[in-house]
Amino acid sequence: MAIRVLIVEDSPFMQRLLSALIGEQDDLKVVGVAQDPFEARERIKELKPDVITLDVEMPRMDGVTFLEKLMRLRPMPVVMVSSITESNAAITLRALELGAVDFVTKPKGDGVRELAEFGAELNDKLRIAARAELKTVQAMGAPPAVSSTATYDPAAVIALGASTGGTEAIKEIIVRLPPNAPPVVIVQHMPEMFTRLFAKRLDDLCALKVTEAAHGESLQSGHAYVAPGNWHLSIVKVGLRLEARIAQSDAVNRHRPSVDVLFRSVAESVGARAVGVILTGMGRDGADGLGAMKRSGAFTIAQAGESCVVFGMPKAAIEAGHVDCVAPAENIASHILIALQRETTLSKRL
Repeated sequence: MAIRVLIVEDSPFMQRLLSALIGEQDDLKVVGVAQDPFEARERIKELKPDVITLDVEMPRMDGVTFLEKLMRLRPMPVVMVSSITESNAAITLRALELGAVDFVTKPKGDGVRELAEFGAELNDKLRIAARAELKTVQAMGAPPAVSSTATYDPAAVIALGASTGGTEAIKEIIVRLPPNAPPVVIVQHMPEMFTRLFAKRLDDLCALKVTEAAHGESLQSGHAYVAPGNWHLSIVKVGLRLEARIAQSDAVNRHRPSVDVLFRSVAESVGARAVGVILTGMGRDGADGLGAMKRSGAFTIAQAGESCVVFGMPKAAIEAGHVDCVAPAENIASHILIALQRETTLSKRL
């Protein structure tokens, strides 16, 4: 049976474009179009869609305000449709916090190739959203208290990789790490501009200093580095230092940045002193890289299925035998810190 899609969009052009792109698919069916959230409310009751596309900017009520009401009163899978502007990117990140499964950015032009790529991304994300595990959204209060009394190996690295649903999973981990934690390197599948705002959001919430990674910068304890959208992030050892490298080489597993690229570089440069964590997301990006980390002696963790929005990437790593520990997102930080303290004790003995 085809996935039933409701389009919530005020622009007649985007209504036609979304309807045409979705309507070309045998497994997707547009059951209706709503011009604003007030009409959408009635259409949802009437049509009972499986998933909705929701424009960020609309008259009478913006998309995020409507999403907040929807997820409180009638939770359902939502894919946000956002223009590529800084204000819309910030709003879209807020939508992910409120429970939207994912987002797509509107095409900048009307070229055949660009529209085809947009349509493929949109339809893939609608399919994923329709079978995603919706999460109960809780208000974010003060970050959990984190202790900085323990000491950690300054040459250690924490590597995190995620896709769909990952912004919240990463946040759950980062806010629980102490200010003296070893460097954290992060790949979240996300476009340019969004990664910079995501880093800023994390920086506002946690004890670590969080920034987008810059080419050639030295990794420091107490800092976290987010791979810039559309750039691979890798780590190299230069003398006694670890440095970030960003590059626009070919996509890996259809992604740039790719979790596999980051994890393999950490395996090569850091080895047994690293901890690798693979989080919620579709596909298997990061599974092979986590295997490389495990073979190098690193401690490896996968997010438990019940806490994932999409249990694809962690499942692939678990089934391949690349995982030492499986835990829900809110418990992963404690497993990381225990593993790091164990490695620090071992290195002191050696």
